[in-house]
Amino acid sequence: MVDYLSYGQQWITQKDIESVVDTLRSDYLTQGPKVEQFESKMCDITGAKYCVAVANGTAALHLAVKALNIEEGKEGITSPNTFVASANCMAYNGLKPNFADIDSRSYNIDPDKIEDKINENTELLIPVHFAGQPARMGRIADIAKKDDLRIIEDASHAIGSNYSDGSKVGNCKYSDMTTFSFHPVKTVTAGEGGAITTNNLELYKKLKILRTHGITKDEAEFNNEKANKGPWYYEMQELGFNYRLSDIHSALALSQLDRLQKFKERRRQIFKKYNNAFSDIDWLETPQERETLNSCFHLYVLQIDFDDLGMTRKEVMNKLREKKIGTQVHYIPVHTQPFYKDNYGYEEGDYPNAEEYYQKALSIPLFPKMSDSDIDRVIENIKNLSE
Repeated sequence: MVDYLSYGQQWITQKDIESVVDTLRSDYLTQGPKVEQFESKMCDITGAKYCVAVANGTAALHLAVKALNIEEGKEGITSPNTFVASANCMAYNGLKPNFADIDSRSYNIDPDKIEDKINENTELLIPVHFAGQPARMGRIADIAKKDDLRIIEDASHAIGSNYSDGSKVGNCKYSDMTTFSFHPVKTVTAGEGGAITTNNLELYKKLKILRTHGITKDEAEFNNEKANKGPWYYEMQELGFNYRLSDIHSALALSQLDRLQKFKERRRQIFKKYNNAFSDIDWLETPQERETLNSCFHLYVLQIDFDDLGMTRKEVMNKLREKKIGTQVHYIPVHTQPFYKDNYGYEEGDYPNAEEYYQKALSIPLFPKMSDSDIDRVIENIKNLSE
């Protein structure tokens, strides 16, 4: 039983601790064997050919866009219902972030709305697998192929999820690259960390160089034929970044990945129990999973009619906090943020589905460490809001 129930929380075991301690006692704290082991395990789990581990999920998005070498001034499309990093990664690389509205059932980007937003400057799509439920990647991939667009899947919420065909999110069958986050509130944590999967060898090489200051020590990749090359020699071939992940973080992630399937099973159990418990409440709507999917749910987001309930969202959050139940809002639509309004001219009303969703959204606790009594406590207090 957890005393204070936040909306999400890591679950660290003695095995996790021992994995980190073993690395602390080893010869490598960073740039050692655990990073490559983590990358290899990510490939095994997702089915992708290559994986590059990085410092965090935002770094993963930044490098993924950078690796595509899209001309500055071009545009990309993502969901307005996401964390700002899904759009910021385009701005970092000199692209204009554009948005396509969500569908009101899955809260994911709507492929029909993507088609409406494509113009002559569009080069990139970044669908977000919101709350762990995969977007309609088959349809999105068909749109991208027709218009010769690149795709980066933002799977920060979706490690362990399956597409409609049963294959794993991150296998990149529908995209050029897929990015992941390992923040403590995510399904699997590294403390901090991110990863990029791809099936493209050239992108993989590019990502590895960009991750480490644009530097390579691979003799086969050297360009300077006149240099005096010895064991000390390296070449900076790109303006890269220090986005490396340490062996310490990788050791924790490796240990956590061993429990991914158990985490998924428990998350799905909680999701189902919540949906059953809340199905007859007329002032809220429960999230729904598309029938063909098998999602590893990162979030459980209720849609609450606060007017019908007779309470504001702030009042609901405060009342639940008094009962030691934490909640959060995922997400404030990106296009309504001051930076996006001031720099790109977006306004409230541009994406009505995302904005209507936001007005009603409230994420309640969902994490595997929750006991049955924890779940019952959340259900009871949600139901008691109307009393």
